[in-house]
Amino acid sequence: MTARAAHAIVTGAGRGIGAAIAARLAAEGFAVHLAGRTAAALEAQAAELRAGGHAEVHCHALDVTDAAQVEQLFTRLDALCAAPAVVVNNAGISGSVPFHRMEHAHWQSMFSVNVDGVFHVCRAAVPRMREAGYGRIVNVASTAGLKGYAYVAAYVSAKHAVIGLTRALALECARSGITVNAVCPGFADTDMTAETVRNIVDKTGRTESEALAELTAGNPQGRLVQPGEVADAVAWLAGEGAGAVTGQSIAVAGGEVTP
Repeated sequence: MTARAAHAIVTGAGRGIGAAIAARLAAEGFAVHLAGRTAAALEAQAAELRAGGHAEVHCHALDVTDAAQVEQLFTRLDALCAAPAVVVNNAGISGSVPFHRMEHAHWQSMFSVNVDGVFHVCRAAVPRMREAGYGRIVNVASTAGLKGYAYVAAYVSAKHAVIGLTRALALECARSGITVNAVCPGFADTDMTAETVRNIVDKTGRTESEALAELTAGNPQGRLVQPGEVADAVAWLAGEGAGAVTGQSIAVAGGEVTP
């Protein structure tokens, strides 16, 4: 870091993996911008970071599916920095529906947040990073972007799209000082996974422990991934030492997905 902190944007920063990533980047010395739909959650995370000694933390309530709101965020940042050094696209949603019962609205909602949101943020970030000659973009995808899972066809398809965008954009930006990578967590210890467990319980009558065992069975380590473990991978990709790493999709999943 220089004397003046470089700026990092994290979407979906109000909880779970996004909050862990924001905290990790703040610890690395970045001025961190927390973006998400729920202002109260962002402010709570910001207060926690400031209490920990991280003074330069900013909150931005927005919907990443709205291109105008995303551009407004970057316009506000233009006054603070030539370009954000790091952009982490973490905002996302999931949902389980058997394909034969799936309605287009469900399919569309998965793509609107998980794919369009990444597109809007990258479209705003890349021109600014090109002008600065430097940037690190990290897209938080999922092991669902690297393999298939039953009953989440829309989510799997959306996360595969994020991986495709990551690979294509990395090639376009390769000579501009910008790297573009993805991290792909398996089932993580987050509110999203807790909601998945509740859905399994409600739909199958299994106990919470049985539902959790089903989710962790695919992880050779037999456990949920911790948000901090994903944040560590993001911090490495965001650092100077990962300058030759681009277009990669790194699984953080206890060996569930291997090359």
